[in-house]
Amino acid sequence: MFMKNCWYVAGWSSEIGADTLVARTICGKRLVFWRDESGQICALDDRCCHRGAPLSTGRKEGGTVRCMYHGFLYDATGACIEIPGQAAIPPKALVRRYAVVERHHWVWIWMGEASTADESLIPDTHWLDDPDWACTKPGRLHYDVNYQLVNDNLLDFSHLSYVHANTLGGSEEYAQLRSKIERLPRGLRITRWFMDRPPAPFVAKLLKAKGMTGNVDRWNNYDFILPGVLIMDSGFAPAGSGAERGDRENAIQFRHCQVVTPETENSCHYLFAQPRNFDKDKPDVSEALYHSILTAFEEDRAVITDQAQNLAADPLFEPVACGLDSALGQFRWLIAQQIKQEMAADAGAPRAEVVGERSAKFG
Repeated sequence: MFMKNCWYVAGWSSEIGADTLVARTICGKRLVFWRDESGQICALDDRCCHRGAPLSTGRKEGGTVRCMYHGFLYDATGACIEIPGQAAIPPKALVRRYAVVERHHWVWIWMGEASTADESLIPDTHWLDDPDWACTKPGRLHYDVNYQLVNDNLLDFSHLSYVHANTLGGSEEYAQLRSKIERLPRGLRITRWFMDRPPAPFVAKLLKAKGMTGNVDRWNNYDFILPGVLIMDSGFAPAGSGAERGDRENAIQFRHCQVVTPETENSCHYLFAQPRNFDKDKPDVSEALYHSILTAFEEDRAVITDQAQNLAADPLFEPVACGLDSALGQFRWLIAQQIKQEMAADAGAPRAEVVGERSAKFG
């Protein structure tokens, strides 16, 4: 089961061109995206109201979309405005419209009723196009697992020492740390400092190029916001230079922006980019960082996919909880609570709509 009254990232702005129709499934709903004549992104159910043919295989005509089965033409609101050979258009000739906001290179979609969409709930990811920060190219992976398993991975960085021993992680000492976890109105804040230790493999060369040798102080501090948005302040500074007190003059800093968007009950979209505050005019650094991060995320995908297959093989398996699970347990609870509230509201509404089914159990 999925939350509806929240903003999901449907994709990168660059994926939706001026003359394209883009099909994407989010929370079990097949959707079609396109740009109207002013360049604004529109999103409708990808299903003609006549015979159910997909609109994404239709034809874009200016700011409208024509179904190429029997020619029904729809405007950006989802209203059918033309039926070939028929002057009268039935009042029910409509397709559901979704609220969409394009911001900082991401396309956000509100899966609840469009009239309830609250743009103030869109997390701040301005680093993605801030001129004071350089950013890697847009990244995307597809997972054939339930989105909650990817959220779990992002909420427990102790796995860096093992899954990413030769990329993001480094010393197994990192796994001995316990993060500070704080509750936010719509998520969690997680703080983790790793002091006076060798740098992670993926930045060792960068540090050396900047004349930073020896041990460093490292931090991975991030907010994880419903339904699955990670915004992280991370970096490396010479050991003992005061980074934990705010002195970052000699630090290299990153602002990781990552999102997990459910596709179906057993698949999800994962989008990511890594802004930084150094070597902003060096595309080769951006390219190297992108490939380092992609390599690490492929390591995540491999272990999570294996995990999902194991869980599917034994539906009666009960995970043994431990202290590492505090953040992911709290986040799953937050999701379950919002779904429960939405279901209660739907039960009292004239038209109830419940999307999918899913328990809060692992997997």
